Amino acid sequence: MAGAHIVTQFSISLINKPGVLAQVANVLADEKVNIVAMTLADADEHGVMRLVVEDPAVARPVLAKLNLPMTETDVLCLELSNRPGALAAVATLLAQDHINIRYGYVTSGAPGGRTTSIFKVADVNKAIKLLNASGSKHKEPDLGRVATRK
Repeated sequence: MAGAHIVTQFSISLINKPGVLAQVANVLADEKVNIVAMTLADADEHGVMRLVVEDPAVARPVLAKLNLPMTETDVLCLELSNRPGALAAVATLLAQDHINIRYGYVTSGAPGGRTTSIFKVADVNKAIKLLNASGSKHKEPDLGRVATRK
């Protein structure tokens, strides 16, 4: 995945006990589903696993076999430089156009490398248009052009 685009995020409700995450991870691994980005948030008895995978069409039936509560959401996926200010530039650009970031998570990148950032925004299509229009004016020069999901 390169540049900024819309991707499918799976949110899966997991019982908060040993082995549940391993079960999900093993099922995905067995079917060769690669996780691009993931976050886990816990509550007392349940947690939520949010993940973006390389091929949602392959992951969807695999995850469905687990019979766990699951939803799908369109989220914004950005490739950012791993440097100070990269996130600030994107957050500022979206804020200036009144696009709220509800939550986000990122992968870690190697020094001088790239990171993958996932953002749940109030209006994903508006965010895509804004980031596409920002082009060379954007403070993040390596953001790339925006493309929508195929």
